[in-house]
Amino acid sequence: MLPQNKPACSRLEDTLRAEHFAVTAELNPPDSADPEDVYKAAEVLSGVCDGINAVDASGANTHISSVAMCALLTRVGYEPVYQVTCRDRNRIAIQGDLLGAAAMGVQNVLCLSGDDVTAGDQPEAKSVFDLDSIQLIRTVRMMRDDSVLLSGRKLTTPPCFFIGAAANPFIPPFDWRPQRLAKKVAAGAQFIQTQYCFDIPRFKEYMKQVRDQGLDKQAFILAGVGPLKSAGAANFMRNKVPGVHIPDEIVVLGIRIVAADLPTIRIHPRKVGGTGISVSAYVRGHRYRQRW
Repeated sequence: MLPQNKPACSRLEDTLRAEHFAVTAELNPPDSADPEDVYKAAEVLSGVCDGINAVDASGANTHISSVAMCALLTRVGYEPVYQVTCRDRNRIAIQGDLLGAAAMGVQNVLCLSGDDVTAGDQPEAKSVFDLDSIQLIRTVRMMRDDSVLLSGRKLTTPPCFFIGAAANPFIPPFDWRPQRLAKKVAAGAQFIQTQYCFDIPRFKEYMKQVRDQGLDKQAFILAGVGPLKSAGAANFMRNKVPGVHIPDEIVVLGIRIVAADLPTIRIHPRKVGGTGISVSAYVRGHRYRQRW
């Protein structure tokens, strides 16, 4: 799959290198300053997941910070995936947070653009976007591989990060989506977490294009799945949540669709094209899937 000439940075990377079917899940971020609230939420996931995603102000709503969640999770031996968005911090703050996260034992980073502030409950907030997601990926790789900051200043000890990115196969133009993925992989992305995959035929076509370009040999692909509480919830998501595509027949099936899709992805990962799944959920007011 990927070059094996360097030691793995994280347990999640070890799992994927060993060609095991990996599962990651997003942790519902508490609106709380009590660390026990983080531990209670993580305990449900710890025994069944290879990595726990700590979301970064998902849905452009304020929650406990992703770097703080990661620090708490590493204290008790969990495997966090540190989500970093470009929306709220400039390059100076992001690089400092990355160094701080590494110093606290965080070894997986997922680089995202971040939802627009107008999607959240404080739409008057100012967006930053000093970097875009591809530039962020490149920055993390430079810090890790070249031991330098964007200023050119050398790092005494570089971080060791397994670098991730996101992809959405379901937004047209469809032919452009693999090209964007190729740019992220070229920038340094080693694993990819996709948007919810409710349209399996479209995902298969996307993965065919990905394989035609050899990208599946350069990065691990984790297909995004998530529970649907009801047909009404599915209809709300596809109409109100940017980037989510849910076909009509899936809206009708509602909550039963996850039971239908998980075996498809799990039993035939080579046919579908993935190497794992990334589980997330949507609750009104809490969007647990960031912009791509």
